[in-house]
Amino acid sequence: MSRQIFVNLPVRDLDKTKAFFSHLGFSFNQQFTNEQAACMVISEDHSYVMLLVEDFFKTFIKKTLVDARQSTEVLMCLSCDSRAEVDAFVAKAIAAGGKASKEAKDHGFMYEHGFEDLDGHLWEVMHMDLSAAPPQF
Repeated sequence: MSRQIFVNLPVRDLDKTKAFFSHLGFSFNQQFTNEQAACMVISEDHSYVMLLVEDFFKTFIKKTLVDARQSTEVLMCLSCDSRAEVDAFVAKAIAAGGKASKEAKDHGFMYEHGFEDLDGHLWEVMHMDLSAAPPQF
């Protein structure tokens, strides 16, 4: 069985959040997008991020909502085809109003960088050369 993943993230301003991620090249499935939520396509037929207005997000949970600007509960990681694409992707995020969350790191087989989106959610962006990965990976 092939599974899909839908990561759900609370957002304060859906229109600004959609504009931010559109600037990064993401599209939205309009069938699952309205004034309370937007379905951002990561990988068609496989991976999606549901961006839910905070009050709507709260209807799905019983626990207190974490303020991603103050605390971290999740770290999303997106792959890229090259180191240059990693750097360009993070630069786009910063230009769209995000901020760098850490310095770029070169681990030899993996190159990574990261940013915070408009709501403080952490996104890592990485390129990995599996042929150069140590055996324990």
